[in-house]
Amino acid sequence: MIALKKIKDIEPLVSQFSKIGIISKPDDPNIADTICALFQYLQDRKLEIYTDAVSTSFLTSSTQSPSSTEEIASNSDLAIVVGGDGTILHAGHKLIQQDIPLLGINLGHLGFLAEISPKEMAAQLDEILLGNYSEESRFVLQASLIRDNKIIKSCNAINDVVVHAMQMVRMIELETSVNQKHVNTLRADGYIVATPTGSTAYALSGGGPILHPNIGAIVLVPICPHTLSNRPIVVDANSQVEILLPEENRHTALASVDGQINMDFIPGDKIVIEKGKNALRLIQPKDYDYFDVLREKLRWSTPPNNNHN
Repeated sequence: MIALKKIKDIEPLVSQFSKIGIISKPDDPNIADTICALFQYLQDRKLEIYTDAVSTSFLTSSTQSPSSTEEIASNSDLAIVVGGDGTILHAGHKLIQQDIPLLGINLGHLGFLAEISPKEMAAQLDEILLGNYSEESRFVLQASLIRDNKIIKSCNAINDVVVHAMQMVRMIELETSVNQKHVNTLRADGYIVATPTGSTAYALSGGGPILHPNIGAIVLVPICPHTLSNRPIVVDANSQVEILLPEENRHTALASVDGQINMDFIPGDKIVIEKGKNALRLIQPKDYDYFDVLREKLRWSTPPNNNHN
């Protein structure tokens, strides 16, 4: 179990946040101890708590009732997300329009967005609830699928929009423009359009650059282009990116938003990607340093293996 301070040792707390929502990674029983410890921590400090159905399922000794995501968004002034970056992306899609800040407890592998570990949770929360934290505002993209000059679907993208062939191994042809100016006609496995937040996700695996979160830019990364001279391009965040699947294509494609929202992309369709109206608010510890995160997660400072056999 995760160690907590005894109730008698807890001093009265005037919290920066008084209504806390808890959203958890589904289908992972390994988070049970963290959820129970977090709930007890917040309860001991007399804070108002709203838990989603997953979190509530672990609170077997409590009479806590589950809250819907909409109820958490309406009633909370902070959402604590227990899981990895995928869980934060899922919660962000639900809460971003309500302008609710998110704090991540990292139980994933990389955790570029979720920075606090369960072992440090109590100490870090003590500081954050007292107002000793830093807040980041990450811009997001809005992706709109257009068919026959009508918007079929529109949604926010925190990380990226990926267009790829519907078939597993199939090259497609895409026409790309930025601010109504033709960039290229690309034959490739697909295209990634990513925010700085998403530059350390799929775009990084595709050979794209790492963009600092404070940079107002969008990166366009081709996936396995047929012409090797096709390279990633960085454009201003206020640009409008348009990707067209020409009618000459014999195969359909898929537009995937943050790997969580999929839209069928048929010949003649286009997807328009531009800066969204909302932003993702992330709460981080006061001493948070983005370059520390890069060094740790990407193992830039891992010492060489000195074992010689």
